[in-house]
Amino acid sequence: MNDLNDKSRADRIRQILKEHGRLSSDAGALGEEADLYRAGMTSHASVNVMLALEGEFDVEFPDRMLKREVFGSISAIRSAIDELAGA
Repeated sequence: MNDLNDKSRADRIRQILKEHGRLSSDAGALGEEADLYRAGMTSHASVNVMLALEGEFDVEFPDRMLKREVFGSISAIRSAIDELAGA
């Protein structure tokens, strides 16, 4: 069940990246650890991604998480969402 939740969450993150990340690569084809900034995401796009993630997952990113590393990969985003959703 946990794997299913992880998959579903990763799919939702990928969809947000497709819609808001302005990636030059297909978000669906990127590995979990792929560098999203190397894939074309700008700092401006990362703000849009953050806002979409907050709406999708009903979380709020605290100031301490507003760093490039938190939004640098699908895996990092999922870890941050997991932490916030559990809080």
